[in-house]
Amino acid sequence: MAVEVRVPQMGESIVEAVIGAWRKREGEPVAVGDVLVELETEKVNVEITAEHAGVLERILKREGETVTVGEVIAVIAEAAEVPAAPAAATVGTATPTTPAPSAAAAAPPPSPAAPVRATPAVRRLAEEYGVDLSQVPASGEGGRVTREDVLRYVAQQRTATQPADGAAVATVSAPAPTAPPPTVTAPEAEAPVVTPSLVVPTAGRREERIRMSQRRKTIARRLVEAQQTAAMLTTFNEIDMSAVIALRNRWRQQFRERYGVNLGFMSFFTKAVVGALKAFPLLNAEIQGDEIVVKYYYDIGIAVATDEGLVVPVVRDADRKSFADIEREIEELARKARERRLTLEDLSGGTFTITNGGVFGSLLSTPILNPPQVGILGMHKIEDRPVVVNGEIVIRPMMYVALTYDHRIIDGREAVLFLVRVKELIEDPERLLLEG
Repeated sequence: MAVEVRVPQMGESIVEAVIGAWRKREGEPVAVGDVLVELETEKVNVEITAEHAGVLERILKREGETVTVGEVIAVIAEAAEVPAAPAAATVGTATPTTPAPSAAAAAPPPSPAAPVRATPAVRRLAEEYGVDLSQVPASGEGGRVTREDVLRYVAQQRTATQPADGAAVATVSAPAPTAPPPTVTAPEAEAPVVTPSLVVPTAGRREERIRMSQRRKTIARRLVEAQQTAAMLTTFNEIDMSAVIALRNRWRQQFRERYGVNLGFMSFFTKAVVGALKAFPLLNAEIQGDEIVVKYYYDIGIAVATDEGLVVPVVRDADRKSFADIEREIEELARKARERRLTLEDLSGGTFTITNGGVFGSLLSTPILNPPQVGILGMHKIEDRPVVVNGEIVIRPMMYVALTYDHRIIDGREAVLFLVRVKELIEDPERLLLEG
């Protein structure tokens, strides 16, 4: 009996997804628990596993197609219902009733090659360019093929086949003397169809078109919605990081040995934000219709950059967690983000967000709200700068911080005082034990 494979429920706000990559092909055997397909949603990638054993009889939705919750995307048939003859018939041209044993022995099935590690977005890009991923040198973490690897490989192949004057289609009129004209002109004529996203009008002038992933489209939509809906305003301050750096240096080794995790800056800022939110609770609220919902729990989102865009996993009940607990959880969430193992629960329900552009060298920025939240703190690069302390010019490690807030419910006074409280707590980190 055939079994339909449907798109499962993936969260309250998620109603559609994009077929990222099929892990099984039509005609392949399927065991219970095998991953059939990977779906790209607006928040995370979801793997659909087989609930019944059999053979993947039909794939109804191809990679890159948009599907909705409950939609049938494939059919699994019992193994006994799928005839094995068609597979054997495609081996050669021998008469089906009298296959040659020697031919079968001479052509044993090849051993499966090691799977190529790549994201669905990279696989689609390779497919658009007609590139075999197994031929692309990988530079990503753990031997993963990145988007840059594919583009570099395409450029190398184009350079190798392009004439010296750089004319992209000049080879059409100059086929090799030993090859028949149809076999030379056909590949050149079909090249734009195979690689529609690459345009090489002249030497040194290249364009590419990359289809936006479902996550990237969602990020773009939410950012535009935030700009159009919220009355965003940003206020700035700077923090002397001397005390925190000295404290980290003094306790770093013992902290690592005792808790098995590094003592970073994020735990200090998370605790400082919690302390400031307790003093100014409107920053920990959201707008629902004509009501303001103030939350007295502190689920802090930590922005993490991945190959496919920014994600914001959430540290739950940050006020109840120790520095070690926060550092350990941030490290685990970042690892899951890089390995694309974040769940919807990891990403849902944050009350306030912290983003750190300083890890990439950003000196100053204006972060955009993460709706429905009404506040986001931006950390930046630590830089030695001259400052005046007790009437003297000294060099101190300084960090600019930025608070973007929703002016619809938060006045400038509360926003400025909130940021001042964060500054005070970071510059006097012992206070975090009392207020964070």
